[in-house]
Amino acid sequence: MGRLTRAELQARNRARVLAAARDEFAERGFRDAKVDAIADRAGLTRGAVYSNFPGKRALYFSVLADLAEREAGPDGTQRPSPARGETPGAEAPGVVTAREALAAFARAWVSRLPLATDGPARLGMDLMPEVLADQRVRQPFAQLMKLNAIVLGLVLERLDGDASARRRVRVAETALTTLHGASQMADAAPGFAEPFDIVAACAGLADLDLGDRWDLPHLPFVPQARPAGEPWSPPPAVDALRGEPAPLARDGVVAVLGLHRLGAVEEAVRAAPPGGEVTAVLVTGDAGELGPLARLSLADLRACLRRAVPAQAWPRLRVVHDDEGAVAAAAGVTAVSDGTEAAVRVRSGRVVARADGYGACHAAASAEP
Repeated sequence: MGRLTRAELQARNRARVLAAARDEFAERGFRDAKVDAIADRAGLTRGAVYSNFPGKRALYFSVLADLAEREAGPDGTQRPSPARGETPGAEAPGVVTAREALAAFARAWVSRLPLATDGPARLGMDLMPEVLADQRVRQPFAQLMKLNAIVLGLVLERLDGDASARRRVRVAETALTTLHGASQMADAAPGFAEPFDIVAACAGLADLDLGDRWDLPHLPFVPQARPAGEPWSPPPAVDALRGEPAPLARDGVVAVLGLHRLGAVEEAVRAAPPGGEVTAVLVTGDAGELGPLARLSLADLRACLRRAVPAQAWPRLRVVHDDEGAVAAAAGVTAVSDGTEAAVRVRSGRVVARADGYGACHAAASAEP
């Protein structure tokens, strides 16, 4: 057997560290876990751990993201653990209404909650405390939740059949708030909440009128999209919502968004012409720690959506993780941060318009074709 390349060796060491960290966090919890112990479990040095992950919290987020993506599967189909006795790949093909979709989504969510707080169930218990501990994590997490609500809300609107008249994002926000609360109670007080009640409560949200209407957020100024005519040659990328190659070459809007600006993608979705494709390209100034947090959030959403909603109800919205900034660079955005907002309009393999700054998503999506 030949010698491993440097990239292969790094990938192997990274996998060893992730496996060791998963065992350490499961046994000791995040707070009591030690990086030295993780290095010993992996058969590596402490320096080797830090060469792959910038810190213990980044490693913790990476472990959770890796597990979530494995559970969701490469095609987005959830793979429940055998201990819960569920059927892999179970879906709800009969879902045809927003109420049914919310019920199915909630069932998928509560089926994944831990039934105890020892052993492997401990793994996710420290996620929210770590989010709460640092504003640098809270703000991106809030925007990731906003993105999840936008996706779920758009699904509900398509099932309603009246997306132009009734926005459903606030209903989605309320459902996600309920389900995240159920997750926290499952950690703090296992067995407290009746899962059937949680499902019924989420289904009932579909009947609420929260006065939700789309209004373009107030902006101090709205940038104008600039005409362009450059070739569009995006690199291969994966749609994090569907677990499949992202069709970046198609006509549509590509929005490059830092993790503080994810809510702006709705401006592109609302302004795009009927049937227009919108792709949100997620970038961050802290790929080591916030990148895994974004992967975790989208993988959890994907696992539940794919079990709850038929493919025809999914919105024409794609989400791409771009930790290396390759897609952003192809769009002409060479320097990224968590505050980045830039967008390009693509047609027939060329960038025909571009915009930068607050309001860029709306400007690019509403630019004359």
